[in-house]
Order: sequence, then structure tokens, then C-alpha cells
Amino acid sequence: MALYAKATRGPQLLLVLSAIGLLAAGAPQSPNIVLLLMDDMGWGDLGVNGEPSRETPNLDRMAIEGMLFPNFYSANPLCSPSRAALLTGRLPIRNGFYTSNAHARNAYTPQEIMGGIPDSELLLPELLKKAGYTNKIVGKWHLGHRPQFHPLKHGFDEWFGSPNCHFGPYDNKVKPNIPVYRDWEMVGRFYEEFPINLKTGEANLTQIYLQEALEFIRTQHARQSPFFLYWAIDATHAPVYASRPFLGTSHRGRYGDAVREIDDSVGKILSLLQNLGISKNTFVFFTSDNGAALISAPKEGGSNGPFLCGKQTTFEGGMREPAIAWWPGHIAAGQVSRQLGSIMDLFTTSLSLAGLNPPSDRVIDGLNLLPTMLQGHVMDRPIFYYRGNTLMAVTLGQYKAHFWTWTNSWEEFRQGIDFCPGQNVSGVTTHSQEEHTKLPLIFHLGRDPGERFPFSFASDEYQDALSRITPVVQQHQMSLVPGQPQLNVCNQAVMNWAPPGCEKLGKCLTPPESVPEKCSWSH
Repeated sequence: MALYAKATRGPQLLLVLSAIGLLAAGAPQSPNIVLLLMDDMGWGDLGVNGEPSRETPNLDRMAIEGMLFPNFYSANPLCSPSRAALLTGRLPIRNGFYTSNAHARNAYTPQEIMGGIPDSELLLPELLKKAGYTNKIVGKWHLGHRPQFHPLKHGFDEWFGSPNCHFGPYDNKVKPNIPVYRDWEMVGRFYEEFPINLKTGEANLTQIYLQEALEFIRTQHARQSPFFLYWAIDATHAPVYASRPFLGTSHRGRYGDAVREIDDSVGKILSLLQNLGISKNTFVFFTSDNGAALISAPKEGGSNGPFLCGKQTTFEGGMREPAIAWWPGHIAAGQVSRQLGSIMDLFTTSLSLAGLNPPSDRVIDGLNLLPTMLQGHVMDRPIFYYRGNTLMAVTLGQYKAHFWTWTNSWEEFRQGIDFCPGQNVSGVTTHSQEEHTKLPLIFHLGRDPGERFPFSFASDEYQDALSRITPVVQQHQMSLVPGQPQLNVCNQAVMNWAPPGCEKLGKCLTPPESVPEKCSWSH
């Protein structure tokens, strides 16, 4: 790959690993790594975060036995850019997972997209290979459909899943149903070989994904090989689904059924690690790619707890995620960290677990959270909220400054597409793009997690917060080198199957990605 940077074992990392006992005589040097990434699951969907039905006993137990991160963020309020950020440790504006077709536009990877993860980006599984890891992705890839973007070309050894979400069904005339792969082989399509009943919500996909995970863990344990499992399932993305034993079991409706099945599956994964005797040598982290899609609520969308709006927005509900770290014998039980965390930190933290330094030839935005998890350290760092190519907001400490506010357009809103249902905040949840770069709206997220009460511009606290935030933003923007945008151009000819005569190129203008029946792409 171009610009391939060496990831080397640094002496400081070996000292850290030695301090936590991983280099003791007879102990494996490299812990297994399991990242559990949900799709459109909200901060408020977990009982441990206050969901009143308390239907996530396994995730709640995971938090009790590990560390809860109540201030953990995605890198983008939409699926594809967030996943690219996790696997590269870099903001989407750096790794190219954005569009410049329009100001502050969200974008993702539909079947027609020309772009995908660039070869110049170094993905986590590529680097873990240097430390002898075997890597598997189960579920949703979402970093490009074309052959050069295949996950097995970017460090994964195995894949069972799909390049996209389970949108559909399509008519197979203008657009095919989305394929499902085992490694390089297409083994079927959603709604065909892998049925999803939109009327009842029944599908066995979560059970299939669970068995893929369990079998991979058993196989790698037998081989005594360190492994990286990236379990990226999509049952909580509309149209939500669950298998028959879970349908109708939740007080929260079909979405709750999907959450209950996910919770049960996480419990089975953790139990297997314990039964195999490898839980103390396996780091597990649970989170979501972006906030709950309130556009699909209440029947097919989750809860963002006390936070404002949801997916597609840069308010807290769009980017603050449920997050739990679990590593028995290393992460002390029952901890709650006040660290501002980011999905990009999973890249750097995983490399550190493997005894690897991050690449030195590029900016890495993710922090190593091991000092936080193992020693309780809290590091000062900003959280940048991007929407497309536009810096919308930044959080530093407890203060969040909005430089632009926007939910979605008046045109979409009048069609019934609402990213913030029941949450109108005058002058904040705007349907036109409102600029506040000279006088940003500033909130204290500790006292006002719902972003309802911006400070008075004349207040001392406003001026103090602004004086702290301004140099951080200036430094970020002055040093930023955007990557080549990957999500600008669509072409029907690049679909897994496309009818003849569909070679016309055009701009990708992102529709409300959470509502598949309303999705249409302009060419």
C-alpha cells in the first residue's frame, strides 16, 4: 500500500504491557481484541444509562464488571464516516470519508458510490497483522463496494457480512438487493437467501452473526493465535429486525426486541470467553457508530437519553454513544470514567494492546485509553463534530461551542423528515444552516446536557469558555490537511449488479439514510 508506515513495538508500550502483567513469564504477550460496534444504537438504550425498561442485563453486567464511558463520541453522526474513523484512528475529513458536493452535507456509501477507503489509509487490522493477529469482520463493512475496497484487501483475514446495510428489498431491475459475502464469495443477498420480513420484523441475521463470532473465537483459541474480532452488526438500523424467539418480548416494541437479542448475543460472547479461560487475555469494547435515528422513532428508532436530536446531527444525541470497556483482571470492576472518549481511540488503544506504536507519518486523532482504563487517568482533549466538510462544533471539558447549527432542510422537514422530533429549541435546532463562527453558541454539558440553554454572550463564563476553545479550534483548522473526498461521485455501473446503459456519473446527494423507503440518489 502507498505510504505504508511501520507500526513498531515501542519500549514505552512494552513497559506499559509489562506493568499490567502481559509480559510475565508464560503469559501471552498480545491480548485478543473484540470490538462490538452497533448500528444506530442510542446512548439511552442501555439500562445502565437509565433506560427504564432495563432490558439489557448482559450489557449492564458488562459495565458493572468493567468501565462505563458516559462521555464517549463517534467521529461523525453517520455510519460510513464513523466506521472509517474507527478503523483508521483519523477524522473523516482526514481519511476522505466526506463529501464536498454541498456545505455540511452528510454522506455514506450506497451501492452506487465510486469511492471507498483509500489505499493510503492504514487500517487497524493491517497493522495488527504485524503483531501476528488473525482478523475477522462480521457484519457491516460500509467502506466501499468496489473490489479495491474489499475488507480482505485492508487487513482482514475473514469476512462474513455485507458492504452495506440491509436496505431493500429492491426490484433487481434498476437496483439489486444488497449482497452478503463470505470472504470473496457472494453467498446471497438480503431479502433473498437472507430473508428479512418487513411486516413482522423477523430475521435470523443476528443469530447468524453471533455464530460467526463464536466459531471464530473457538477456532483462534484452538490455534493459540491472538485475534481481532470486529463484530459490526446492524439489527438496530431501520428496518430493525430480530429472530422469532425475541420478537414481541420487549416493552419497547420491535426496536427493543432487536436490542434484547443483541444484549443476549453479547452475553453469549462474554460467556464463551470466560468458559474458554481467555477472558483475562481478551479486551472487549462495546459502542455504536452514531446516535439513535430519531427519524425512525418511535417504532424503529432508539433513545438518546437526555441528549438533543439524533443521527445525522452534531448535537449530542447524534454523536454521544453508549460505551463499555471489559477486561477482567486488568480493568477494575464498577468504574465510571469522566474521560472524553472517541471511537477513534479504539484504533490507538488496540495498537497499544498489541505493543505497537501508531503510524508516525500522519496525524492520528485517537488517543490511547489504556492509562484511563488501567490507572484512572483523565486526559484533556477536544472533541470535534464534523458534518461533511464543515466543523460544526467542538467540546472541550464541559463546554461545547456550536459554530454552525442545522438539523435538516425545511423542504425535508415539511415532508415529515424530522431529526429532532419533539425537541425544538428556538435558535438551536434550525432548519436553515445558521453560522455562529464569530459568536458561537456555547453550552455547559454538565448542567445542560440537552443543549437548551446557551450562555449569554456577555457573561463571564461565556468569555472564559470562548477563550479556551478558540485557540484549540484555530490550531486544528490551521494544521488540517483534508483528504481527497471519497463520497462525491455516484455511478450505477459500479453496483454489484447493474442494468446496461447505467454508466452516467453524477454527484451523490445524500438522502435521509435512516429511512430506506424514502432513499433516492440524484445523478
